[in-house]
Amino acid sequence: MTSTLPSVDLTGKVALVTGGGRGLGRHMAQKLAASGAAIAITGRTVESLEENIEAIRAAGGSAIGIAADVTDRAAVERMVQEVENQLGAVDVLVNNAGVLEEPGPIHETDPDVWWHVMDVNVRGPFLCARTVLPAMIRRKQGVIINVASAAGIGTIPYGSSYCASKAALIRFTDCLHTEVRQHHIAVFSLDPGTVRTDMAQYLIDSDEGKKYVSWFAGIFTGGRDVPPEMSADLVAFLASGQANSLSGRYISVEHNLPEMLQHVEEILQNDLYAMRLRT
Repeated sequence: MTSTLPSVDLTGKVALVTGGGRGLGRHMAQKLAASGAAIAITGRTVESLEENIEAIRAAGGSAIGIAADVTDRAAVERMVQEVENQLGAVDVLVNNAGVLEEPGPIHETDPDVWWHVMDVNVRGPFLCARTVLPAMIRRKQGVIINVASAAGIGTIPYGSSYCASKAALIRFTDCLHTEVRQHHIAVFSLDPGTVRTDMAQYLIDSDEGKKYVSWFAGIFTGGRDVPPEMSADLVAFLASGQANSLSGRYISVEHNLPEMLQHVEEILQNDLYAMRLRT
Protein backbone atom coordinates (compact mmCIF):
# COMPACT_ATOMS: atom_id res chain seq x y z
CA MET A 1 0.00 0.00 0.00
CA THR A 2 1.57 3.27 -1.12
CA SER A 3 0.50 6.90 -1.03
CA THR A 4 -0.92 8.46 -4.19
CA LEU A 5 -0.81 12.01 -2.86
CA PRO A 6 1.39 14.70 -4.39
CA SER A 7 3.96 16.57 -2.30
CA VAL A 8 2.91 19.94 -0.91
CA ASP A 9 4.61 23.17 0.10
CA LEU A 10 3.73 24.33 3.62
CA THR A 11 6.36 27.06 3.83
CA GLY A 12 5.19 29.82 6.16
CA LYS A 13 2.71 27.58 8.00
CA VAL A 14 2.82 26.81 11.71
CA ALA A 15 1.68 23.33 12.69
CA LEU A 16 1.00 21.95 16.16
CA VAL A 17 1.02 18.16 16.56
CA THR A 18 -0.11 16.61 19.83
CA GLY A 19 1.43 13.31 20.78
CA GLY A 20 4.22 14.34 18.43
CA GLY A 21 7.13 12.63 20.13
CA ARG A 22 6.54 9.08 18.98
CA GLY A 23 4.34 6.78 16.93
CA LEU A 24 2.11 8.35 14.31
CA GLY A 25 2.65 11.84 15.67
CA ARG A 26 6.39 11.53 15.15
CA HIS A 27 5.94 10.67 11.47
CA MET A 28 3.28 13.35 10.97
CA ALA A 29 5.45 16.06 12.50
CA GLN A 30 8.45 15.03 10.41
CA LYS A 31 6.41 15.08 7.20
CA LEU A 32 4.92 18.50 7.95
CA ALA A 33 8.39 19.85 8.69
CA ALA A 34 9.81 18.30 5.52
CA SER A 35 7.02 20.08 3.64
CA GLY A 36 8.19 23.43 4.99
CA ALA A 37 6.03 24.05 8.06
CA ALA A 38 7.43 25.26 11.37
CA ILE A 39 6.49 22.54 13.85
CA ALA A 40 5.51 22.51 17.49
CA ILE A 41 5.16 19.07 19.02
CA THR A 42 3.68 18.33 22.39
CA GLY A 43 3.47 15.29 24.60
CA ARG A 44 4.04 14.13 28.14
CA THR A 45 7.42 12.46 27.63
CA VAL A 46 10.19 15.04 27.33
CA GLU A 47 12.76 12.54 26.05
CA SER A 48 10.67 11.50 23.04
CA LEU A 49 9.92 15.14 22.20
CA GLU A 50 13.60 16.00 22.28
CA GLU A 51 14.49 13.02 20.08
CA ASN A 52 11.98 14.03 17.42
CA ILE A 53 13.01 17.69 17.53
CA GLU A 54 16.60 16.62 16.93
CA ALA A 55 15.51 14.41 14.02
CA ILE A 56 13.49 17.21 12.43
CA ARG A 57 16.27 19.76 12.81
CA ALA A 58 18.87 17.30 11.52
CA ALA A 59 16.77 16.97 8.36
CA GLY A 60 16.73 20.74 7.93
CA GLY A 61 13.33 21.42 9.51
CA SER A 62 12.21 23.84 12.20
CA ALA A 63 10.71 22.46 15.41
CA ILE A 64 10.09 23.18 19.07
CA GLY A 65 8.77 20.88 21.77
CA ILE A 66 6.47 21.65 24.68
CA ALA A 67 5.67 19.12 27.37
CA ALA A 68 1.96 19.28 28.19
CA ASP A 69 -1.01 17.17 29.21
CA VAL A 70 -3.77 17.76 26.64
CA THR A 71 -6.46 17.02 29.23
CA ASP A 72 -5.31 19.94 31.40
CA ARG A 73 -7.03 23.16 30.31
CA ALA A 74 -4.43 25.49 31.81
CA ALA A 75 -1.57 23.45 30.35
CA VAL A 76 -3.14 23.54 26.88
CA GLU A 77 -3.67 27.29 27.07
CA ARG A 78 -0.04 27.82 28.14
CA MET A 79 1.15 25.50 25.37
CA VAL A 80 -0.71 27.35 22.62
CA GLN A 81 0.45 30.70 23.98
CA GLU A 82 4.06 29.49 23.90
CA VAL A 83 3.67 28.28 20.31
CA GLU A 84 2.23 31.63 19.29
CA ASN A 85 5.07 33.46 21.06
CA GLN A 86 7.82 31.38 19.47
CA LEU A 87 6.44 30.50 16.03
CA GLY A 88 3.29 32.53 15.45
CA ALA A 89 -0.40 31.67 15.29
CA VAL A 90 -1.22 28.02 14.62
CA ASP A 91 -2.31 27.35 11.02
CA VAL A 92 -2.60 23.57 11.35
CA LEU A 93 -3.61 21.61 14.45
CA VAL A 94 -3.18 17.83 14.40
CA ASN A 95 -4.99 16.28 17.36
CA ASN A 96 -3.06 13.03 17.38
CA ALA A 97 -2.57 12.33 21.10
CA GLY A 98 -4.64 9.34 22.14
CA VAL A 99 -4.69 6.34 24.43
CA LEU A 100 -6.11 2.85 24.56
CA GLU A 101 -6.45 1.20 27.94
CA GLU A 102 -6.57 -2.53 28.61
CA PRO A 103 -9.42 -4.30 26.79
CA GLY A 104 -12.00 -6.25 28.77
CA PRO A 105 -15.68 -6.76 29.52
CA ILE A 106 -17.60 -3.62 30.40
CA HIS A 107 -18.90 -5.07 33.66
CA GLU A 108 -15.33 -5.76 34.81
CA THR A 109 -13.82 -2.46 33.67
CA ASP A 110 -12.75 0.21 36.17
CA PRO A 111 -14.97 3.24 35.38
CA ASP A 112 -12.08 5.63 36.01
CA VAL A 113 -9.87 3.79 33.53
CA TRP A 114 -12.71 3.73 30.98
CA TRP A 115 -13.29 7.47 31.36
CA HIS A 116 -9.58 8.28 31.13
CA VAL A 117 -9.73 7.17 27.49
CA MET A 118 -12.57 9.61 26.86
CA ASP A 119 -10.63 12.31 28.67
CA VAL A 120 -7.55 11.99 26.46
CA ASN A 121 -9.22 11.08 23.17
CA VAL A 122 -12.12 13.58 23.32
CA ARG A 123 -11.47 16.27 25.93
CA GLY A 124 -7.90 16.67 24.65
CA PRO A 125 -8.87 17.47 21.04
CA PHE A 126 -11.70 19.70 22.29
CA LEU A 127 -9.36 21.75 24.50
CA CYS A 128 -6.70 22.08 21.81
CA ALA A 129 -9.19 23.05 19.10
CA ARG A 130 -10.96 25.49 21.41
CA THR A 131 -7.69 27.20 22.23
CA VAL A 132 -6.31 27.62 18.69
CA LEU A 133 -9.64 28.63 17.16
CA PRO A 134 -9.78 32.32 18.22
CA ALA A 135 -6.64 33.12 16.20
CA MET A 136 -7.84 31.01 13.27
CA ILE A 137 -11.20 32.80 13.27
CA ARG A 138 -9.53 36.21 13.36
CA ARG A 139 -7.35 35.30 10.38
CA LYS A 140 -10.13 33.46 8.52
CA GLN A 141 -7.94 30.41 7.92
CA GLY A 142 -6.87 27.17 9.52
CA VAL A 143 -7.00 23.39 9.34
CA ILE A 144 -7.80 21.05 12.23
CA ILE A 145 -7.16 17.33 11.79
CA ASN A 146 -8.56 14.97 14.42
CA VAL A 147 -6.92 11.55 14.31
CA ALA A 148 -9.84 9.16 14.67
CA SER A 149 -10.12 5.46 13.85
CA ALA A 150 -12.30 2.93 12.08
CA ALA A 151 -13.11 1.83 15.63
CA GLY A 152 -15.31 4.92 15.79
CA ILE A 153 -17.63 3.65 13.07
CA GLY A 154 -17.69 -0.01 14.05
CA THR A 155 -17.95 -2.32 17.03
CA ILE A 156 -15.03 -3.97 18.80
CA PRO A 157 -16.07 -6.29 21.65
CA TYR A 158 -14.07 -5.53 24.81
CA GLY A 159 -12.92 -2.21 23.36
CA SER A 160 -15.87 -0.02 24.30
CA SER A 161 -13.93 2.95 25.65
CA TYR A 162 -11.78 3.29 22.54
CA CYS A 163 -14.73 2.85 20.15
CA ALA A 164 -16.89 5.32 22.06
CA SER A 165 -14.12 7.91 22.24
CA LYS A 166 -13.34 7.75 18.52
CA ALA A 167 -17.04 7.87 17.61
CA ALA A 168 -17.35 10.99 19.76
CA LEU A 169 -14.31 12.52 18.05
CA ILE A 170 -15.81 11.90 14.61
CA ARG A 171 -19.06 13.57 15.64
CA PHE A 172 -17.16 16.43 17.29
CA THR A 173 -15.37 16.98 13.96
CA ASP A 174 -18.73 17.11 12.20
CA CYS A 175 -20.16 19.62 14.67
CA LEU A 176 -17.06 21.79 14.67
CA HIS A 177 -17.09 21.95 10.87
CA THR A 178 -20.63 23.33 10.83
CA GLU A 179 -19.59 26.10 13.23
CA VAL A 180 -16.32 27.22 11.66
CA ARG A 181 -16.84 26.76 7.93
CA GLN A 182 -18.11 30.36 7.74
CA HIS A 183 -14.62 31.40 8.88
CA HIS A 184 -12.92 29.36 6.12
CA ILE A 185 -11.54 26.84 8.62
CA ALA A 186 -11.48 23.18 7.59
CA VAL A 187 -11.88 20.27 10.00
CA PHE A 188 -11.29 16.59 9.25
CA SER A 189 -11.42 13.30 11.09
CA LEU A 190 -8.65 11.06 9.84
CA ASP A 191 -8.42 7.28 9.98
CA PRO A 192 -4.73 6.31 9.78
CA GLY A 193 -5.45 2.62 9.47
CA THR A 194 -3.80 0.00 11.67
CA VAL A 195 -0.20 1.03 12.21
CA ARG A 196 2.46 -0.72 14.30
CA THR A 197 2.74 1.67 17.24
CA ASP A 198 3.38 1.17 20.95
CA MET A 199 -0.38 1.02 21.39
CA ALA A 200 -0.72 -1.71 18.78
CA GLN A 201 2.23 -3.62 20.24
CA TYR A 202 0.55 -3.54 23.64
CA LEU A 203 -2.54 -5.23 22.22
CA ILE A 204 -0.36 -7.88 20.58
CA ASP A 205 1.88 -8.63 23.56
CA SER A 206 -0.24 -8.07 26.67
CA ASP A 207 -2.18 -10.80 28.41
CA GLU A 208 -5.36 -8.74 28.09
CA GLY A 209 -4.80 -8.23 24.39
CA LYS A 210 -4.16 -11.91 23.76
CA LYS A 211 -7.27 -12.82 25.74
CA TYR A 212 -9.79 -10.33 24.41
CA VAL A 213 -8.53 -9.19 20.99
CA SER A 214 -6.44 -12.13 19.84
CA TRP A 215 -7.47 -11.44 16.24
CA PHE A 216 -5.60 -8.14 16.24
CA ALA A 217 -2.12 -9.68 15.85
CA GLY A 218 -3.32 -11.29 12.61
CA ILE A 219 -3.48 -7.87 10.95
CA PHE A 220 0.30 -7.66 11.21
CA THR A 221 1.18 -11.28 10.53
CA GLY A 222 -1.09 -11.07 7.50
CA GLY A 223 0.63 -7.94 6.20
CA ARG A 224 -2.55 -5.86 6.43
CA ASP A 225 -1.06 -3.09 8.56
CA VAL A 226 -0.50 0.37 7.14
CA PRO A 227 2.86 2.16 6.89
CA PRO A 228 2.86 5.29 9.11
CA GLU A 229 4.16 7.34 6.19
CA MET A 230 0.75 7.04 4.52
CA SER A 231 -1.09 8.91 7.26
CA ALA A 232 1.77 11.42 7.44
CA ASP A 233 1.38 12.11 3.70
CA LEU A 234 -2.38 12.45 4.17
CA VAL A 235 -1.96 14.90 7.04
CA ALA A 236 0.39 17.05 4.97
CA PHE A 237 -2.02 17.10 2.03
CA LEU A 238 -4.97 18.04 4.25
CA ALA A 239 -2.81 20.72 5.89
CA SER A 240 -2.17 22.29 2.49
CA GLY A 241 -5.83 23.30 2.15
CA GLN A 242 -6.27 21.48 -1.15
CA ALA A 243 -9.00 19.26 0.33
CA ASN A 244 -10.90 21.97 2.24
CA SER A 245 -14.00 21.34 0.13
CA LEU A 246 -14.33 18.04 2.02
CA SER A 247 -14.22 19.69 5.45
CA GLY A 248 -16.20 17.82 8.09
CA ARG A 249 -15.68 14.45 6.40
CA TYR A 250 -14.12 11.21 7.62
CA ILE A 251 -11.02 10.60 5.54
CA SER A 252 -9.16 7.28 5.62
CA VAL A 253 -5.75 6.36 4.29
CA GLU A 254 -7.63 3.69 2.35
CA HIS A 255 -9.64 6.31 0.46
CA ASN A 256 -8.45 7.71 -2.85
CA LEU A 257 -8.48 11.37 -1.88
CA PRO A 258 -7.62 12.79 -5.34
CA GLU A 259 -10.56 10.85 -6.76
CA MET A 260 -12.81 12.02 -3.92
CA LEU A 261 -11.93 15.61 -4.78
CA GLN A 262 -13.21 15.01 -8.30
CA HIS A 263 -16.62 14.09 -6.85
CA VAL A 264 -17.02 16.71 -4.14
CA GLU A 265 -20.46 17.83 -5.33
CA GLU A 266 -21.78 14.27 -5.24
CA ILE A 267 -20.23 13.62 -1.81
CA LEU A 268 -21.77 16.73 -0.31
CA GLN A 269 -25.14 16.24 -2.00
CA ASN A 270 -25.44 12.67 -0.73
CA ASP A 271 -23.75 13.38 2.60
CA LEU A 272 -21.11 10.70 2.08
CA TYR A 273 -18.03 9.97 4.22
CA ALA A 274 -19.94 11.03 7.33
CA MET A 275 -21.33 9.13 10.30
CA ARG A 276 -25.09 9.04 9.81
CA LEU A 277 -28.10 6.92 10.73
CA ARG A 278 -29.58 5.35 7.60
CA THR A 279 -33.13 4.03 7.85
